[in-house]
Amino acid sequence: MSNVAGKAYGMNVLTPLRWWTALWQKLIFWVVVKTFPYFLKGLLTLSLIHYARWTIINRWSFPRLDKSQPKEKLTYSYMLFESNFNGSWDQYIDSFSFAIPSGLDMFWRWNIKYPKSIPLHDFYNYIRFNQIESGHYYNAYPLAAANDVKTAQKLFTNLNNFQKNTANLSDEEFFQAYQQFLASNQHNLGSMGESPLMSASHELVQEHQHANLMMARVAGKQEA
Repeated sequence: MSNVAGKAYGMNVLTPLRWWTALWQKLIFWVVVKTFPYFLKGLLTLSLIHYARWTIINRWSFPRLDKSQPKEKLTYSYMLFESNFNGSWDQYIDSFSFAIPSGLDMFWRWNIKYPKSIPLHDFYNYIRFNQIESGHYYNAYPLAAANDVKTAQKLFTNLNNFQKNTANLSDEEFFQAYQQFLASNQHNLGSMGESPLMSASHELVQEHQHANLMMARVAGKQEA
């Protein structure tokens, strides 16, 4: 499944809406982001989400590959929803619906046959029906969740600061500072292990790790 890359899942949902409501929807997006951002605060509590984006595509905005290609005469404009997240499809939809149900209804309410985010069963069917499977999904760190990346950045910064602050300490002072460093950074020691949701990306990582291990063994034998 091309939607999956290691621990991450890439979702693309394309939903139709009437051209005049597409213009109204653009205004809603602008007002919410600029004036009422609290409608989206629930997203910040969902650490499993890498990002989420809504884009309005007007019915006259679809690209033409060549001038000879006839212009498309579409009845509807479309809203493209893109998101990357960790975990399963069902976990994401559940979390998204419970975190910002009013926000989802505000963003999708003008879309054709949108059933509202609650009850979940109808919302499930709506997303599944309009979801577009990915032909290719690239993930630079397939075995790392969003929190793994965030904590790695914090650990890197803290480690650099620790190195600078302990350069001139005695052995005893360094040992005490090191223990304090470990205790204060326990929550930043993420795990880039396997998850139940794997893909071909994970297989490539394993092959790469195996190749590096074999090269190291060969190099060790040559040195011996």
